[in-house]
Amino acid sequence: MARKKYTEVEKELIKGIALNLRSVLKRKGMSQKELAEGTGLSTSVISDYINEKTLATPGSIQRMADFLMVSKAEIDPTFKSSDQTEKAMIPLVGTICAGDGLLAEQNIIEYVLYPLLGKSQPDFALKVKGDSMVGAGIDDGDIVYIKKTNWADFNGQIVVAAINDQEDGMLKRIKWTEGSPTMKLIPENSDYETRELLPSEFAIYGVYMGHFKPFYK
Repeated sequence: MARKKYTEVEKELIKGIALNLRSVLKRKGMSQKELAEGTGLSTSVISDYINEKTLATPGSIQRMADFLMVSKAEIDPTFKSSDQTEKAMIPLVGTICAGDGLLAEQNIIEYVLYPLLGKSQPDFALKVKGDSMVGAGIDDGDIVYIKKTNWADFNGQIVVAAINDQEDGMLKRIKWTEGSPTMKLIPENSDYETRELLPSEFAIYGVYMGHFKPFYK
């Protein structure tokens, strides 16, 4: 079976878990084989975690933490103290609506964890609806992290945009050509059409900072 293709956020998390596991094992003078035997996980699974090949499931993190007699946070950085977790909670916005305040209380569904505390924090998150960006690895149900801004940092960047005559916003790649009065909002799925618009016909609400695939969508 082919290995899952991980997002950049997940790759950073895999690296962090592997680093922490190696550190805990060294501190306790324990081998990978002993960890496998003590947790009931296979030696190949433990090897994959330590060698940054697969993302450990919450269940595996719990089993390893219990056997090693450490907190889950010492292995997986997404398990933090309540104070740290509060700082890493990002508002999950339900809709992008022009004119009513992006982060207005009525637009916030809940708060979700941003797993990379050492990185630049996003301003908000969106839960993806649909498959228009699958070519960029962004699937239905994924959590996308967004930096709030009113313009793209570079040509070809993925942005959150809303067309003036439409209520809901969308995640698309923006591209422009020097000398052309229009810009393109491009999906990453050939089943959807590219929209070519004047800058006055749409607004940008943020730029893509990465995404995460929840264990349970």
